[in-house]
Amino acid sequence: MKDETTIVTAGRHPEQNHGAVNPPVYHASTIVQPTLAARDALQRARARGERVIAYGRRGTPTMFALEDLVTGLEGGHRARIYPSGLAAIAVTLMAYVQTGDHLLVSDNVYGPCRHFCDHMLQRFGVEVTFFDPLLGAEIGELIRPNTKALYLESPGSLTFEVQDVPRLAEIGHRRDLTVLMDNTWATPLYFKPFEHGVDVSIHAATKYLAGHSDMMLGIVSATEAAYPALDDCTNRFGQTAGPDDVYNCQRGARTLAVRLKQHFETGVVLAEWLRGRPEVERVMHPALPDDPGHALWRRDFRGASGLFGVTLKPCDAAAVAALVDNLELFHIGASWGGYESLVTVAKPNEMRSARPWRYAGPVLRFHAGLEAADDLLADLAAGFQRLRKAA
Repeated sequence: MKDETTIVTAGRHPEQNHGAVNPPVYHASTIVQPTLAARDALQRARARGERVIAYGRRGTPTMFALEDLVTGLEGGHRARIYPSGLAAIAVTLMAYVQTGDHLLVSDNVYGPCRHFCDHMLQRFGVEVTFFDPLLGAEIGELIRPNTKALYLESPGSLTFEVQDVPRLAEIGHRRDLTVLMDNTWATPLYFKPFEHGVDVSIHAATKYLAGHSDMMLGIVSATEAAYPALDDCTNRFGQTAGPDDVYNCQRGARTLAVRLKQHFETGVVLAEWLRGRPEVERVMHPALPDDPGHALWRRDFRGASGLFGVTLKPCDAAAVAALVDNLELFHIGASWGGYESLVTVAKPNEMRSARPWRYAGPVLRFHAGLEAADDLLADLAAGFQRLRKAA
């Protein structure tokens, strides 16, 4: 079955819901049982690892519909849902490391993930080493006897390095590491983590899966071997999400294929235009042929999202503000993945330890929304005129 068909069909069972096309929303906490014997049978099934409806926090048909949609598209054994992308990251990390363990994390990860590693994991006695995202076989030199997991993000959502995920995963597995990856940028549509050796795939469903900038949600899927640890930690932390957000996310995800196609196309148009600007030092977009990660992107990915970065030639803050503050279609925002275009000023030099950021100019991160590309280009052209005038 093609991905575009899976997106529309996975997790839906109209025959079980009086013919309703969309799964109904279950607002449920308590789930009652007719007899003690039925309750005991349910508990035994849960102990065997079966998916049962026993308490709202542990899952309802509404949650299962979204979980099945993601696993149907991405692969993996099962998935769990969280109230935000960061919650998904935090629980996943806690599921695979404990006091005295060592964790390897790519130096280009999502900022809040880095903060969680630096502060919360350190508090619990877990040592974290951030490594150059462009490492290949050299990653083996950083693995210690107590290293338990390897955390990847490809491309990095701020500086867009593409990692050799299959190679890193192979090296990690040779040393019995669990390989975790943030797959939010590519979504389950454009990167298949389990086909490339990943054990656990993390998504901020707030972004492309939901697609409308109106909810917070995280989803994590795992292989059959890795899933029990994730499931146990999720239950112990009491993580869940509201049924309306879960429903709206699975409804938004049904249009992922058509939305991402537009994000992809518009993002490349904008990136190519920006590459020709004299004020631009470099454009960070893996789909561009001259991007350092382009060969890996072509090999492993099926497309690109609308998120990419630009490094400007050195200029002062007033010139950058003249460009950004008066854009009409690109609004200043830290998130991405919705239908609207966004821009933000990033500071990767403040968030690196293993691979210092070598560019002196300001960094802008753009998200190409679903507006007409010509209108977005006109907005950017006016912005760069303001920048030149201010500079």
